[in-house]
Amino acid sequence: MELLILGGTALLGRAVADAALEREHAVTCLARGSSSVPEGAAFIAADRDDDDGLASVSSRSWAAVVDVSRQPGQVRRAVRDLRTRHWVFISSSNVYADFSSIEQDENAPLLPPLQGEVMEDMSTYGEAKVACEGFVRAGDSSATIVRSGLIGGPGDWSGRTGYWPWRFAHPTGDDVIVPDDPDFPCAIIDVRDLASWVVTAAEQQLDATFNATGPTIPFHRVIAAAAQIANSAAQPRAVPAVTLAELEIGAWMGPASLPLWIDDPAWRGFATMNTDRARAAGLVTRSLEDTLRDTLAYENQRTEPRQAGLSDDEEQRVRAALDRNRT
Repeated sequence: MELLILGGTALLGRAVADAALEREHAVTCLARGSSSVPEGAAFIAADRDDDDGLASVSSRSWAAVVDVSRQPGQVRRAVRDLRTRHWVFISSSNVYADFSSIEQDENAPLLPPLQGEVMEDMSTYGEAKVACEGFVRAGDSSATIVRSGLIGGPGDWSGRTGYWPWRFAHPTGDDVIVPDDPDFPCAIIDVRDLASWVVTAAEQQLDATFNATGPTIPFHRVIAAAAQIANSAAQPRAVPAVTLAELEIGAWMGPASLPLWIDDPAWRGFATMNTDRARAAGLVTRSLEDTLRDTLAYENQRTEPRQAGLSDDEEQRVRAALDRNRT
């Protein structure tokens, strides 16, 4: 299969290229400014923001194209300019309009599509992905729309999936600061599992929309698995949400945050989706423990700053404040 990956140098795109090469497909990756693609893949440098940015690959006929873009204009031009039998577009759970309930399926209401071809910032990420989905569906080829949940595993630059095993492996005291919300519903999909299924979707030309994430699990199970994998003697120290807010500790991602948790009832189901359709079409996900174990190995050798979690100083500050209030 002649597979064109629009991307192929970052977390998911590179994993898709790896998975396709393992199955002996011919892989071409097109990206801007980086040739860091897996060995065996061809690389083409191009700027998709240019109107003719895909000219170098538009004369060929591809068995499938995989696109991870968040910019509607880029997707519109790709559908206009490329010849392929099948699209696989990586969308997001962010397209849904409401997250107050868990495990919604593909028929749940969506946000309105972004009006315009450029997403200026992440505040309209969901709307931009809805617009991208529309352009892919309007094309002449069959299409797999993959609404992915939180992507984790080795290479997760954000640190959302790696923070907890890393923190238990490198505690700053006798305990680890965690939110006091043990039943918060979590879900993670290992990037390698998602990538493998993306290649399957391209091979089988699956023509439908699919939610893709891991099973829904309570937050306390993530914490227990992280501690076990880290072989840590540190105990979780649960802190109420109101206290965390007073100490300026956020949720999900960003500086001074606690990943995989959101203190907002309207977003309680954000990480979860019903994935029955994708699993019936071949999606297989590995155990949480396997993902966290391999992610910890990545965290222990990473050099780039983590984009989620508490630094050592931040966790020590929280612990000291809790101890002062207790005395």
